[in-house]
Amino acid sequence: MATFGNASFNTATYASYRPTYPRSLFDFILQYHERSRDARWDRAVDLGCGTGQATVELTPFKRITGVDPSSKMIEVAQATLKAQPVSTGQYEYVQASAESLPFLEDGGVDLVVAAQACHWFDWSKMWPELARVLRKNGSAAFWIYSEFRFTCHPSLAHRINAYAQGLDPLHTVGPYWQQPGRSILENHLVQVPEGNEVVPGAFKDFERVFFTGDHYPSLPSSRSVILRKKMTWDDLLSYLNTWSALHTFRQRNPEDAGNPRGDVAMRFWKDLKEGVEQENGRTVEGHDEVDVEWPLAMIMVKRA
Repeated sequence: MATFGNASFNTATYASYRPTYPRSLFDFILQYHERSRDARWDRAVDLGCGTGQATVELTPFKRITGVDPSSKMIEVAQATLKAQPVSTGQYEYVQASAESLPFLEDGGVDLVVAAQACHWFDWSKMWPELARVLRKNGSAAFWIYSEFRFTCHPSLAHRINAYAQGLDPLHTVGPYWQQPGRSILENHLVQVPEGNEVVPGAFKDFERVFFTGDHYPSLPSSRSVILRKKMTWDDLLSYLNTWSALHTFRQRNPEDAGNPRGDVAMRFWKDLKEGVEQENGRTVEGHDEVDVEWPLAMIMVKRA
């Protein structure tokens, strides 16, 4: 996505305040991979790797490559890797798009993942490239998380949706998401075609998995939410400031910074605090903690 490559986008803040994927998510993916008797653990690739948050969790594989189109994201990932006290020599980072991976040989990859990135992919090109690089019985897992929710305050979901998906260009960030990627994310990847619709016969064992709890009852066979984080309210504001749509909003509406209640993100944050204060009957301070969770959707598939 273009916003993440802009010179003014703060990759350090992005890396610090985004939710961290639980180990149980990676265990779920690895268990799917090892269903094949001849599953191999030589090469894993993380597409749209950003700062490498998911890349470094693929430790069972001998060689792990993070791929991202943004040079800024790759720089942060490489710097984080160099800062580690011990180097395993497993990891490398390459600047490239997910749909074109000429540095990977045919049938040479055992696992491909993408965390909070696949809604930007061009699947008419992604599926053929995946079919090319995956080894027979190799696996792929692509996941996203949608709008955050307050675990103990589900009634505030409508305020979150109004801000994130609203149409008012002066008081919401809804009009500033890059499309169609954002709508694909909001709809939990259901618009992503199955691989065999694009490359007939190339894939098998296609699954859609929804760790969405009770938040989206229309989704089939939903599982419990697994992506959670306890945050201070100050940290929640920092998380809101990582949104790419907010970055675009600020570029297009610089005068909003002069609003006496704060800019659009600050006003939204204050509205959420007021909602919790009304429910709890007490004042909420910036250092107070709140339980936050994110519904998560995933596509899993194997190379036939």
